[in-house]
Amino acid sequence: MSGHILLVEDDPALAELICWHFRKEGFVVEHTVDGDEALLLARENAPDLVLLDWMLPKVSGIEVCRRLRGRPETRNLPVIMLTALSASQDKVEGLEAGADDYVVKPVAAMELHARLTAILRGRGWTATSADTLQAGDIVVSPTSFRAWRGGKPIDLAKLELKLLIELVRNADAVLTRAMLIERVWGYDFMPDTNIVDVHIRRLRRKLTEGGGDDPIQTLRGIGYMMRG
Repeated sequence: MSGHILLVEDDPALAELICWHFRKEGFVVEHTVDGDEALLLARENAPDLVLLDWMLPKVSGIEVCRRLRGRPETRNLPVIMLTALSASQDKVEGLEAGADDYVVKPVAAMELHARLTAILRGRGWTATSADTLQAGDIVVSPTSFRAWRGGKPIDLAKLELKLLIELVRNADAVLTRAMLIERVWGYDFMPDTNIVDVHIRRLRRKLTEGGGDDPIQTLRGIGYMMRG
């Protein structure tokens, strides 16, 4: 697999290592240490993914992520946060800002590679089932990558939509966190973050914005189920 990566990292040694590894694997890697320049490069050069350090000298990585998510042209751009902060609340803050994944430094190059390629594979995810799937008043189209509730379109980021499609496809069946990690994120290991729970919360907010009931049931210690 190859692709175009935008690396935003102010640690010279780590940046050099990441650039060397991914270029060796056939990726195009752009590198900047500046959050404002990262926003410009993301808009003008259309990378496939952003590796984004949390602790940047001017604009923080969290703020860069929020701005990326606030712009139509970069709203669905995959973002992996790189940070030395490992507390649960810090992880949640990064994911709530819109990051797709969160990696605590130091991280082995092969693990970072595995997470990055899993997310890039996910961008091209398509379904082979019928054009639309339905659970209750929620309808999703895996082929056109759109969703509606009560006939009204729902504005979802790509990972949120993938998560919703998987839940609707398996309506009234329990999906464990491990199953969702494998099917939505493409990982064959469990990351040490609550990435599934954060995205479920984000998805719930959008599904209930119009005042409807929460259609996602939590099975404590097990996983989640979409009511059909």
